[in-house]
Amino acid sequence: MSTPKQIRKRVETLREQIRHHNHLYYALDAPEISDAEYDALLRELQALEAEHPDLVTEDSPTQRVGAEPVEAFGTVRHEQPMLSLDNAFSDAELSDFDRRIRERLKTDDEIEYAAEPKLDGLAVSLLYEDGRLVRGATRGDGTTGEDITQNVRTIGSIPLKLVGRDYPRRLEVRGEVYMTHAGFRKLNAAAEKAGGKTFVNPRNAAAGSLRQLDPKVTAKRPLEFFCYGAGLIEGAELPDRHIDILERLRQWGQRIYPEIRRVKGLEGCHAYYQEMERRRESLDFDIDGVVFKVDRRDLQERLGYVSRAPRWAIARKFPAQEVNTVLREVEWQVGRTGVLTPVARLEPVFVGGVTVTNATLHNPDEIERKDIRLGDTVVVRRAGDVIPQVVAVVKARRPKGAGRISLPRKCPVCHSDVVRDEGAAALRCSGGLHCPAQRKAGLMHFASRRAMDIDGLGEKLIEQLVERDLVHDAADLYALTQEQLAGLDRMAGKSAQNLVEALEKSKDVTLPRFIHALGIPEVGEATAKALAGHFGSLDALMSADADALQEVPDVGPVVAREIATFFDQKHNREVIDKLRDHGIEPPAQEIRRRAELPLKGQSWVLTGTLESMTRDEAKEQLEALGAKVTGSVSKKTDYVVAGSAAGSKLAKAEQLGVEVLDEDAFLKRLEALE
Repeated sequence: MSTPKQIRKRVETLREQIRHHNHLYYALDAPEISDAEYDALLRELQALEAEHPDLVTEDSPTQRVGAEPVEAFGTVRHEQPMLSLDNAFSDAELSDFDRRIRERLKTDDEIEYAAEPKLDGLAVSLLYEDGRLVRGATRGDGTTGEDITQNVRTIGSIPLKLVGRDYPRRLEVRGEVYMTHAGFRKLNAAAEKAGGKTFVNPRNAAAGSLRQLDPKVTAKRPLEFFCYGAGLIEGAELPDRHIDILERLRQWGQRIYPEIRRVKGLEGCHAYYQEMERRRESLDFDIDGVVFKVDRRDLQERLGYVSRAPRWAIARKFPAQEVNTVLREVEWQVGRTGVLTPVARLEPVFVGGVTVTNATLHNPDEIERKDIRLGDTVVVRRAGDVIPQVVAVVKARRPKGAGRISLPRKCPVCHSDVVRDEGAAALRCSGGLHCPAQRKAGLMHFASRRAMDIDGLGEKLIEQLVERDLVHDAADLYALTQEQLAGLDRMAGKSAQNLVEALEKSKDVTLPRFIHALGIPEVGEATAKALAGHFGSLDALMSADADALQEVPDVGPVVAREIATFFDQKHNREVIDKLRDHGIEPPAQEIRRRAELPLKGQSWVLTGTLESMTRDEAKEQLEALGAKVTGSVSKKTDYVVAGSAAGSKLAKAEQLGVEVLDEDAFLKRLEALE
């Protein structure tokens, strides 16, 4: 029996009314009806669809939740990369950004920028086809993300169907999923009442909610969405300015931040930044800075992109946040090379968007220099994802009898003697591979991607192998059987087989990677390459004394002593022999003496922040290849490596015509020289 025509018409009328009111409520912030009236419309539609299930469509406002839980999220490849933004942490860096824009455009005129707050949430991509939402995805690594379609459908401020008639045939909307402070408090209160786990901050709550495998759970979480731009567009043209594009998206039902505005020149950027910084604490959601984008699309196209970011946009981050709290005690953690790091245990305090209970004290010299004592009120700083650190002591609030922090004489893990080399800042456990803390960290380093690259051998699995006494050193990994591995937690037969195959595959390793994997103190990736190039074989390296080691570029007395001491240790040689017995024999390579280094005589400059390594690590790699790394750009400079937030050095390089490499080009150059 077919559904009567008047029922079909009423259902469609209800859907259009509900979409209209959703648009007014979310996109325009101008509701026309009360919540009760809205609920009545929705209930009527639900009742009619229940009575006539043949009328139900995927884009109906009643169908936000309906999918069954999934076992894992699928992978989505973005049709256009979702790039990250360069950061500016000071007025000077923002000024450099504006200057670079005008220099590249060859104009002295003030640039018009689109200014918007930088929400502290999760970037997502929404794909609409013929106006209907067909896919939602996380940003992921910018190229691929996770398919979270069923979860984004549950968010009320994301339209399932665009409004209007002139939208593109295919449209990718990009924006941020976040949680308001009010929603966060309500969620945590409900969790606490039910005896469940509470979230640390709104961003973590939003991330955890958006990545639920059951969309019914996500639907219960107070998630919101703001649109900040468009990606893929097919079948229509968008306006010529970013602000106008956002307005067009708003007309189609997307929600944009109401305080986005067009500002003129650097002065306008500074004024907007200062305004948002003042208003930051009064907002009902977290922002960690503001974003400035060149407003005109034709200028954006002229400016182009670097490898991971547009040249025409920048995020001006708010300053590092600092708070006071009390230092209760100090614990000493043992790292991969046996170095003991003091960690402050603090009275919990909220800073930089998270509740902090621990902070690094760096080393004993820093404790002494800052005169930090137990019971002190200390200043804790956390900026972005940087590890919280104690930066100062409020001595005016020091309690009577505040105790000095004593240095450990025994390792807190294996109880071996703690030693301190003359003139060194760090304390070190003398237990070596006998120390479980060093063993776990050492095995993780051995298996890491830039060392032996053993796929599937992660931290949790290594912990089990050590705690169950199955592995004492790296060589023991290659004696593991599929049956032993299958008996571990979260390891099925197929996973165990895959790991055995990965271990076998890792045996085909180059000499530099093998040297790096051994975990010799002070020997990073670049030094390992230099050692391999100088000695040519593992046996030649193992037999070298400290004097011979110092002939290697940039290996000084301290590093030479560490290498010689490592190979002098009987248990280290035994591990290497066992690895060889398992078939790991890195092939010898051509010896490259100092005079033959490929970058000998070249002058390089590093500027900005690199993602894949620190500036010191980049300098070490360049010097190992014979380059001279200097701190300033001149006509004699051969290359400048420019990371994110590169400043005046980049500008001077461009002015002098010095070749500039972004990080991807730099890494490819290094790889070609191996």
